[in-house]
This record gives sequence, structure tokens and C-alpha cells, in this order.
Amino acid sequence: MEIKKINSVNSTLSNFDHPYMQGVWQPFYDEYEVINLDSIGEIPKDLSGIYIRNTENQIHEPIGRFHPFDGDGLLHSIVFNNGSADYRNKFIRTEGFLIEEKLNKSKWAGLMERPGTSELPGWGAQGCLKDTSSTDVVVHAGKVLTTFYQCGDGYNMDPLTLNASGKAPWVPVDGVSAHTKVDLKTGELLFFNYSKKAPYMHYGVVGKDNNLKHYTPIPLPGPRLPHDMAFTDNFSILNDLPLFWDEEMLKRGIHATRMHDLPSRFAIIPRYGKSDEIKWFEANPTYCLHWNNAYEDGDEIILDGYFQENPVPEKYDGAPKGLERMMAFLDNHLLKPRLHRWRFNLKTGSTKEETLDDKILEFGAINQQFACRKHRYSYSMMPTKGWFTFDGLCKYDHQTGKSETYDFGEGIFGSEVCFAPNDNAKNEDDGYLVSIVTDINKHISSCVLFDAKNVSQGPICVMPLPQQICSGTHATWAQMSELSY
Repeated sequence: MEIKKINSVNSTLSNFDHPYMQGVWQPFYDEYEVINLDSIGEIPKDLSGIYIRNTENQIHEPIGRFHPFDGDGLLHSIVFNNGSADYRNKFIRTEGFLIEEKLNKSKWAGLMERPGTSELPGWGAQGCLKDTSSTDVVVHAGKVLTTFYQCGDGYNMDPLTLNASGKAPWVPVDGVSAHTKVDLKTGELLFFNYSKKAPYMHYGVVGKDNNLKHYTPIPLPGPRLPHDMAFTDNFSILNDLPLFWDEEMLKRGIHATRMHDLPSRFAIIPRYGKSDEIKWFEANPTYCLHWNNAYEDGDEIILDGYFQENPVPEKYDGAPKGLERMMAFLDNHLLKPRLHRWRFNLKTGSTKEETLDDKILEFGAINQQFACRKHRYSYSMMPTKGWFTFDGLCKYDHQTGKSETYDFGEGIFGSEVCFAPNDNAKNEDDGYLVSIVTDINKHISSCVLFDAKNVSQGPICVMPLPQQICSGTHATWAQMSELSY
């Protein structure tokens, strides 16, 4: 194993008293390259591809109250090839990152503060935040694309070296939200954005040549807070959920969310459709952060995701003063998301829905080669009670209704898993689950592999990383063949 520290980013952070600057959320500032990671257990030789994890990592002393989603984007990648694995990590050098690096201080306040607190004009649906590009990551047209959940520029990096290659050229003026979707069959990328001005949402398609080929408004009654979208072979699914900004508070410049007395609404639009081709469906009121998969079944479109039973939780008991609401919205055991299925009948306009698993689950994955198809397996993270971290993972079998789980252990927390098909895959679960786990007892992070056919047996391979990494949100997997567009 060859470890090389490439760079250290200068930090002005001095106060680590915030609960999300400690433990698994403790930030760090070194960039590494490690060739041929050591491994406890053999790295499979039939695994060829790259796991990329996006994380939030606060660099400078915050302006006002800190929220963990304010941190700058920091990518971690593990490239697998012929039984070996190489690791790299690099900060996403957004426009905001570079300005603050030059001035050596924070210039933007975060999610917890009012507009006007930031010292410079910002980005996103709120219009006052720093675009950290720290939320999501996909691989499209042979490049890494990172995005910000409140809409931003979108940044490209080389998937093997993580070298920056600038802003994505196709991003429209209203930006792009996190949770762009890549259709592996066509090479297209589907995206949406949202804002506080009419029509409040847009939807678009980017070709496999990385050029914008379709962009259309999705008119809404007012500003909304969508977080994810889904797609089938012929349709895209966008949403208008009843948890969004309070209109009266917005007039005072305060971005406070509340649950409105409205149904959930879903917009189903042909992939290259216009706004007059949208079919709207209503469903039980909820908020849903993430969808797993969607597919067409006769006259129906099937959509799987995580239905929150309590989208507006009570204040977090025991939180530091001023952080009660923030910590409540970060606690999935208060939000109570469960694996759920919606059925939209394109002929009758009716909606049917059901809960599939009674466990608290979120941050799901499937074998992406089965996207837009009837899938048998879903892989979900099991949230920690009281924290925005994950204690374990769950494999759910949609055919039998049974599930199997694995608990990481006391003081060990995992990242969002991705499914990685093996090179000779024939069945849906022929492959591995990849994640990064952090053991705060030993102050170490490791990349781990699970046999997707036998999740409950635990990791078959553990590859220690050069330091404990800070937690974050999303990850992606790409086969080597996806890097050659």
C-alpha cells in the first residue's frame, strides 16, 4: 500500500462544540491518494468499477448557527479493478469554496440563518446560500457530476483522478437540484430544479453527449421543496408534496417549513413532454426524501420510496438551545420513513398505495441495471435513533415480503450503500454492496463490501482508509464501462 498526502486545506474552524462537528461528523482537511489499499478479506476480482461518496465538511468558522448540510463538498472514491482498490479524496472546488479559500473565512451563512446574514449574494432556491455541491453525486457522460439539494451549478470531475473539470455546461439559470437520474440504457440524464418564482419548477433531459436536449416548466401553485424525482422507460415523475415553506413567513424573509392541509401530488410527464402533457395524481399527504425505482406495468406506473409518517416532528428532546428543530428534522426515528409503494393508473387517474416494510428505513438503493424494470430487491439504510447517521442496512425482497438486516455495531456508522454488479452477473443480486463505515471508537473509516446475496453475514472485505472521514449524504456506483462515453 502506497499512501500519499496530496494537499491540506486551511481551516479557520476553532469551535467544535456543535453536536454535528463531533464524532462521525468531525471535519478534516487532508486530501490523500492511496494506491492498492490493504484489505482484511480478499477484494473480489470480479468487481470492476468505482464507488464515489459525497460528504459535507465544514472548513471555516460558520456565520451564525451551523447546519451539517452547510459543509463544503468533499468526494471520496474507491476504484476497484482485478482484486485491488485505490482510494482518493478531494474537495469540490466550487465558486464559493474558492472565494472563501482566498479570503480565509466564511462569506455565506447557512440553512439556519435568515437571508441578509450572508455577506455575499448566494445560490439556490433560497437565493442566499453557498452552493457547496455537497449533496449528491452521479456519473454521467464519463464524468462525475456533483449537485446541491437547494439547486446550484453542478460540478464535473474526472471519475478516476477526481481532478476538477469545471461547471456542467448545460445547467440552466435556475440551477439543478440534487438527485439527477442517469438512464443507463440511453445514457441520458434527467433533472429538475425549483425556485421561489413562477412556474416554480422545471424539468429537463441531458443527452449522453452532455448537451441539453429538453427543458420545460412544471407549473406549481407556489414555491415548493421537492428533493428527488423518479423515471420509467417513457415517463418522468416529479412531485408537489404538502411540506413546504410557510407563505406568510416567506413574506418576512423567513424560510420556515410547515405541513399544509393538502394531498401529495405527483406529476407524470413523458420523457420529452411539455407541461400540457402532464398527468397529475393525488395521494396521501406526506413528505418523501427519496425514491428507489419506478417502472411501467400495463396501465400503471409503480413508484417505490420512503413515506414519512411524521413529516413535522416534535422538537428534539435534549438538543442544545436553538438546535431543537434542526436536530428533530435530522432524526429519522421522529420522521418515521417507511418503504412504501404508489400505483398510478394512467387510464383511470386513480392512485393506490401501501407500506411494504414496517421498519424505519431511508436512503435506498437497487441494482441500477434494473432501473425502470420490476425489481425484486431494495437495499435501505437503517437510521440511528436521534442522529443523522446509519446503524445498519436492510435487504428487502419484494417477491417474498421478507427482509434481512445487518447491524454495524456500537459506535460504527455507515454511508449510503450502492449495488455493484459483478462482472459476470446474471441474476439481480449477483454482486456486492459497497459502503464506507466509520468506527468512532477507533477513529477510523473503512470501505466495506457485502455479498448482496447474504447481507446478514456482514462484510466480506474491509479496507481501512488513511483517516476518519466526515459523514455526509449520498454516494454512487459506476461500472468501468460507464466511464467511456
